[in-house]
Amino acid sequence: MQISNPTPDYLGATWQARTISLTDDDGGAPAGRPDVSVLVHESDARDLIAKSGVAALYLPGFQDTFFHTEQAAAWRDYGVPLVGLEFRRSGRALRSEASRDDIRDLYVREEEVGLALEYLRDLGARRIVLIGHSTGGLQAALWAADHPETVDVVILNSPWLDHNGPDWQKGTLTHIVDRVGLALPRLKISTLDPAYARSLHTNFGGEFDFNVAQKVLYPAPVYAGFWRTVRRAQARIGRGSVRIQAPLLIAHSGRSGNNSKPSAEDLASTDCVLNVEDMKRAGLLLSPEPTFLEVPGGRHDLALSRKAARDQYTHDSISWAAEQLKLTRLADLH
Repeated sequence: MQISNPTPDYLGATWQARTISLTDDDGGAPAGRPDVSVLVHESDARDLIAKSGVAALYLPGFQDTFFHTEQAAAWRDYGVPLVGLEFRRSGRALRSEASRDDIRDLYVREEEVGLALEYLRDLGARRIVLIGHSTGGLQAALWAADHPETVDVVILNSPWLDHNGPDWQKGTLTHIVDRVGLALPRLKISTLDPAYARSLHTNFGGEFDFNVAQKVLYPAPVYAGFWRTVRRAQARIGRGSVRIQAPLLIAHSGRSGNNSKPSAEDLASTDCVLNVEDMKRAGLLLSPEPTFLEVPGGRHDLALSRKAARDQYTHDSISWAAEQLKLTRLADLH
């Protein structure tokens, strides 16, 4: 594994980033600039793992990046470092603006997931919690099902398990894009509305000061190749062929909001990106005994909700994982 020495990260003095060189390609890598992924964690990750034997790996969503320091602080209470994986062509791993989230085969990302897990084991982790948000939740489900026993606990934070749209989009449009997306993967078929991302950022009255070069605040294109591979993966879930044997928690907001013209309150207290009922329905297909966590007032990324909702998500999801792994708070050991 080719991994760089640590470099300082904007999240703070204790945070560092490492770049991993990748070799696999689905046709979307920028010309002359091979893909990389980036791991982000605090500098004492090895020391924390020595106390618990556990690490947590976080997979972000579409047009997303890792900046979840509050979550990381909560995991630290159990001696668990939270490590963010920036997928190729996104976040800190973006090497060409033209290739941003131009993913034509979700399974190409298995290279960086596998290398990230290898890195965590090199740090001493004997057990691993895999956390995925939105598209990262879909990716986490695929990995956990297809690579059993590589992770010990799975947490899906508002996972993208089905398309949030009318039946004709789930049927007719999906069939059309399945053909078109293979021949014209960079064909723009939709645009990601920036309203949700803007509602999070301090520049627009939100609580979070993330790097807007990594999680953009302008309308972003959705490419046919990307939607094609997502819908194919979701079809696998619908057929019941994605089955996770590890303990599985599926967390979701209390309700869906208006995803086309969300109000300020919708943006603040509902999932305005995905359909909560899709998560409940499709989530039952992922595991013999999934655990569901409903977070009233939760946003799409539950960890970025208003304080009361995100505190509930943080406490309940980490407590659940701790129970599965028989972890104890470090403060309780003294």
